[in-house]
Amino acid sequence: MANLNPIVLLIIFSGCIFAESNQKIQDDIKIRTYVTDKTGTLKPEEIGLLEKKLSDFEKETSNQVVVWMESSLGSALLEERSFEIAEKNGIGQRGKNNGVLIYIAKNDRKLRIEVGYGLEGALPDALCNQIIRKEITPEFKKGNFYEGINAGVDAIIKATRGEYTQEKTYDESSDSFMICCMPFPVFIFIVIFFLIFVISTVSRSLGWVRGGNTNWWYTGGSSWSSGSNSGGFFSGGFSGGGGSFGGGGASGSW
Repeated sequence: MANLNPIVLLIIFSGCIFAESNQKIQDDIKIRTYVTDKTGTLKPEEIGLLEKKLSDFEKETSNQVVVWMESSLGSALLEERSFEIAEKNGIGQRGKNNGVLIYIAKNDRKLRIEVGYGLEGALPDALCNQIIRKEITPEFKKGNFYEGINAGVDAIIKATRGEYTQEKTYDESSDSFMICCMPFPVFIFIVIFFLIFVISTVSRSLGWVRGGNTNWWYTGGSSWSSGSNSGGFFSGGFSGGGGSFGGGGASGSW
């Protein structure tokens, strides 16, 4: 047993080194405030303004939005780094999962909005992408990092309140009824149906029809009668609360 002591000591010593190293990694990504700037880019007063805004927002809604800016991703992937920071710090409230992380790797010119499970409805991936493209990166390209972050924070807050909507990605003229986009057989059918309707209505109103079944489609003698068409063709200081993340959000660069 005495001969085993050095081996046991070596194992214990190695375990202590590993634990210390692991703790160092955890400390390196530990969030202690709403805005973490490891690059020294933001002025103290700018950080103060952002933190007050985010603190007030959490007090009002319990939603937690956090900003993390560091120099580089190193060897990590953007999505992995962002998710690790958000998940391990438990941004958002347990059970609500209402946390958001704005992650920025300044020298790599990359950023990501990481969204907790509970806010994916208010902040879907497409909307996060829009916020990055329209609110954040235009300012980052000018070197205005505070302005870009502040605009992104404002957009996220508005989105959670339903005040920031997703831009239309289709031609608005498509909302109108366009014959050119209609299959030809359907168009012919509608024209015939319309003509029958007009002729029958005019005939009845002017008394041209004195018998017969010219108005057959009114009487239920067809599958397109008013009775069978119901619903048919013409119907109209920061403290993470234990929130979880599932990879929702969007990434971008500038």
